[in-house]
Amino acid sequence: MPSFDSSPTLSVWRILLALGVVFVLLATTGWTTIRHQRTPGETREQALAAWAHDRIGGRALPDPKGPARAIAAFFAAIGPAQGARLADAHPFVMGNLNGVPVTLRYRANRRSLSRALAAERGRVDDPRLTADGRHEALRRVHRFTSLMSPGRQILAFDPRGAGRTAEVLGDLDRARRVSVIVPGVDTNLLTFQKSARRFSAPAGMAASLYAAEHRADPEARTAVIAWADYTAPVGVGIEAAIGRLAESGAVRLVGLTDALPGDAPVSLFCHSYGSVLCGVAAPRLPARVTDVVVAGSPGMRAERAADLGTSARIWAMRDADDWIADVPHMELGGVGHGTDPVAPEFGARLLSAAGASGHAGYFEPDTTSVENFAAIGVGAYADLTCAGADSACLGGISGA
Repeated sequence: MPSFDSSPTLSVWRILLALGVVFVLLATTGWTTIRHQRTPGETREQALAAWAHDRIGGRALPDPKGPARAIAAFFAAIGPAQGARLADAHPFVMGNLNGVPVTLRYRANRRSLSRALAAERGRVDDPRLTADGRHEALRRVHRFTSLMSPGRQILAFDPRGAGRTAEVLGDLDRARRVSVIVPGVDTNLLTFQKSARRFSAPAGMAASLYAAEHRADPEARTAVIAWADYTAPVGVGIEAAIGRLAESGAVRLVGLTDALPGDAPVSLFCHSYGSVLCGVAAPRLPARVTDVVVAGSPGMRAERAADLGTSARIWAMRDADDWIADVPHMELGGVGHGTDPVAPEFGARLLSAAGASGHAGYFEPDTTSVENFAAIGVGAYADLTCAGADSACLGGISGA
């Protein structure tokens, strides 16, 4: 199956649009391109049941579906020692629960990773596995081992199916500005980081942006989150052309931004299908989200930036060599994602993407695109390079 990192033909997308109604019917009746694999170990249901039956000093644990502020208040009341006990006893729940102090989430996810790694190592030698299954198990062993490397801060981890994760660079509790990277299709546990084409994967994107932010302002206290904690479409298929997965991912993104510690301004950097998700999430984002930046976007499921229903500034960029320009920017019967965000009529602030080189190159170091991301990330708007020869993208920004 082709990847969104490679250029699809325009005719493929026209066929998808023409057959949209059929595919939407299939999608809504349970058909999906995403492969699910059985993950050994405790199920989500078992983890939640154990959580529901546990007590702290006779006190019930908070409802995982409750508001993040109530969960945060619970952990503030019980203190760090009891919190650590719960992280060790209930790592799957604690590691993915908004409102839990981030240091406890890191602790819980390290324990979950250890359990997942042990289970996957046990699968490698299972004679019932096919050659492909053994290769997949080995890849997961390598990924879990890497995520457990000293110093890595894993904010979310779910090994079920293709898997989800999120990683923090920097001190999230003390950050004065927070950046969240929302990646696009083919994002899962195994593609969270790459050796080749490192900066096309979420972990590499975050490393590049974090370094660029420190170059932009060496005194800035920033944190960057590589957020691959949603189920992304697989390849150039119908799921990439409709909004179903963006809608479910948007719920998770809003939950994350609502629960971030402190009150630092937050900027979202949304690539490819991730920009669809950010567009769906926009009306529900908290006010602390001040900037939403989309790169290589197929659309934000809106006709105009003003229709997104957010107070955040909307920025857009596209490299001249990005094949996404050839995708029909329209919406028909739920297929397609609406107006091109770099079209003048959309009304986004247009940024230069010079040096990005194609659809997957926006976070490459030393490009104008990542330098623009970094300037927004640290609030240095006067340092931005607009897409045009003038400074039209900076209009109305105090200090710019």
